[in-house]
Amino acid sequence: MTTPLLVALTLAAYVLLRKLYLRRPHPLLNVVVLSSAVVAAVLMGLNMPYADYIPARDIMTFLLGPATVGLAVPLYRHRGLLRLYALPILASVGLGALTAMLTAGGIARLAGLPREVVMSILPKGVSIPFAVEIARMYDGVPPLATAFVVATGTLGSLMGAVFLSRVGIRNPVARGLALGTVSHAQGTAAALEEGEEQGSMAGLALILAGVFTAVFAPLAVWILG
Repeated sequence: MTTPLLVALTLAAYVLLRKLYLRRPHPLLNVVVLSSAVVAAVLMGLNMPYADYIPARDIMTFLLGPATVGLAVPLYRHRGLLRLYALPILASVGLGALTAMLTAGGIARLAGLPREVVMSILPKGVSIPFAVEIARMYDGVPPLATAFVVATGTLGSLMGAVFLSRVGIRNPVARGLALGTVSHAQGTAAALEEGEEQGSMAGLALILAGVFTAVFAPLAVWILG
């Protein structure tokens, strides 16, 4: 009985916060982050261990697969953009994925962090399945890589759109590609809040960034030593 209630709690938090965001759009009203905080607060208030939430989480994460496939719908609607900007899309996402690895890994290296931490932070900008396998291949720590992915997605979804606006990037294609490349699914969710065109580009970047990160990872590891 607990599991359906926890699913209902999660959905209610998401729906209410999404309504609040639509009524008063603001970057700090991040629906994913705030609904997660509400669920965590309720669990702590009820003194309920996270293990009790896992069955509810598994039911909802099972829907991630169909949801990811569903991103193909807006992408198909905007297929004209793919034909028009195919080369710039591939070039920008590829360079973005490589730059994300080198900057994060380079900073970690300069900070003197252990090699396994450096290897774990390299794939921070891609979705968890990609990140876990890449980290494992180069002696990183998969749980640590997962934590970096979640932190990156949270920061990107909170601050990414604000940063793009501050530096004057208004083009919806560019905004979607940037959010999807550096902050994976959470960035894609933030892009969808802006519009279907931004969301479709972010979904495409989410997939391409995972592929490019896997392809460029040997180069990044070689450069970082």
